[in-house]
Amino acid sequence: MMQGIEFLTRLREQRRLTDLDIHFAALMCRLAGEASEELALAAALVSNSRGEGHVCLVLEDYAGKDLAAPGNAGPYRTPGAADWLVLLRRLPVVGAPGEFRPLILDDRGRLYLHRYWCYERTLAGRLLCLARMPDFPWDEASARSALSRLFPNAGDETRWQKLAAATALLRPLSVISGGPGTGKTSTVVRILALLLEGADGNSLDIAMAAPTGKAALRLQESVRRIKRGLPVESSVLEAMPEEATTLHRLLGGRPDSIHFRHNRENLLPLDVLILDEASMVDMALMAKLLQALPAHARLILLGDRDQLASVEAGAVLGDVCGSLPGFSRAFSGQLQRLTGEIVPAGEGTGSPLRDSVVALRHSFRFGGESGIGRMAQAANRGDAGRCLELLSDESRPDIRLLGGSEDYLDWAVAAYRGYFEAVAKGSPVEALLREFGQIRLLCAVRRGPRGAVEANRLIEQSLEGAGLLDAGRDWYDGRPVMILRNDYNLRLFNGDIGIFLREREQVCFTGVDGEVRCVAPSRLPEHETAFALTVHKSQGSEFDRLLLLLPDRDTPLLSRELIYTGMTRARQQVTIAATEAVLRSSVERSLNRMSGLREALWGDAVQGPPDP
Repeated sequence: MMQGIEFLTRLREQRRLTDLDIHFAALMCRLAGEASEELALAAALVSNSRGEGHVCLVLEDYAGKDLAAPGNAGPYRTPGAADWLVLLRRLPVVGAPGEFRPLILDDRGRLYLHRYWCYERTLAGRLLCLARMPDFPWDEASARSALSRLFPNAGDETRWQKLAAATALLRPLSVISGGPGTGKTSTVVRILALLLEGADGNSLDIAMAAPTGKAALRLQESVRRIKRGLPVESSVLEAMPEEATTLHRLLGGRPDSIHFRHNRENLLPLDVLILDEASMVDMALMAKLLQALPAHARLILLGDRDQLASVEAGAVLGDVCGSLPGFSRAFSGQLQRLTGEIVPAGEGTGSPLRDSVVALRHSFRFGGESGIGRMAQAANRGDAGRCLELLSDESRPDIRLLGGSEDYLDWAVAAYRGYFEAVAKGSPVEALLREFGQIRLLCAVRRGPRGAVEANRLIEQSLEGAGLLDAGRDWYDGRPVMILRNDYNLRLFNGDIGIFLREREQVCFTGVDGEVRCVAPSRLPEHETAFALTVHKSQGSEFDRLLLLLPDRDTPLLSRELIYTGMTRARQQVTIAATEAVLRSSVERSLNRMSGLREALWGDAVQGPPDP
């Protein structure tokens, strides 16, 4: 350890820093030519923040504080914010926005790794450019007729799906946010019909993508199902795309590289891009996507802004949606003429993004009396008391709290029994994949006594004890596995789930094309058993029944976003295994990813787009 920054090792011993953070701090000190404690700490913290999902480090959050340090050295007192900023700005490794330095410090005291400052700048610039582009021209009479046909009257409430479709018809950028069952996919299929009808026989290059193979498959299946009932000409149905792909495959992922084949020099050959499950996309990947998008192309983002953000840095969809201020007065009037709906104008921000964002309000999956729907809403509000009240209401059989004497392993054995009985009977592989896909145990964390790794081990033991599998074999009949690393040659991607069948001696997956593909276990990329998944890994999936397993003790990883995301993966029933205290603290905590993206997109000072 370089002389002068040994104190960082004490923070590593407390697991507040990693080896990578300390090595990065040492590198910055070497490049700066001085072993400054203030620089070392700032560099280590910004590295650690990125690992925790933040795009930048807000120095003021750490300024003037005692960092506990065991041993005889006593606590380390961080500098005051003003002194710290002055000291960092004089160092050669720290630059202002626009400079080429390893660290970038902006005028709000946000410290970035240079690469992530570039990602944020690129993304903000491209989104604002799209939002400022003029509306596409449409004949109002034809558009009104088509919208009325595809969204017939259904009561007196404002039909936000229809407004979302009209927005996508007019705007180069449209962002459609809504919870499970609010009709995002149904809306986008109708948007496709509107665009194809308005193309006057000209072909449109349209791509549909999602972050994971599972999410792409669900999008694809939904589009194929929904389009069959549309009141449109057969030529429109034939022209409508049915294939969805993963985002990495769309961009042309390269093995062991952060770069893609499609970029600002080699643009995607597209007129329209629909990206589903946008909440799962991190800032780096979204910036690269926007760089590869042609200037003339429409971008339609679908997702749920209340879900957990991506595993990697950033909370892009939440930042893009902002506080949902509502449409400008001019655009509200335009939508009202086009749709016949009452469209109240919003207040506040003058960001051009306000006329591109629509929130769907009505859930068709969870009715007014749905326990899942009501508890999800309460969790979103941070109302822990209401969540516990709903869980104790015996009239709501779709949600329950596992009692102290009950064990989640008993639930798992009962839940997976039908699947293993179907395996033993030799049911067709398609039926087995569907059966396994109806049930899942979701964990808040990956490691620890109630994490996904340990839960999988204990579930295997319990299933063996019930006579349902032979855990003495690594590859027992029916073993479910999840892929942990992309393999483009095998077309297997992180998050894909397959099942091993002894009769075939292969692991069978449902591909993005909907076909079953089988791979020998020896050829699989990194993988693990998948009776239990983390909530993060479950995003983009749906199950009939699930159990949400929380740790015995509170941890900063628990949040209302995690509870909401985990619960809403279920279509029919949710069981929560947690103490009331842990559940309460989880719902009362909200995660906040640090970045400057929301301010760049929605701040009153935004006059022109940043340089893309």
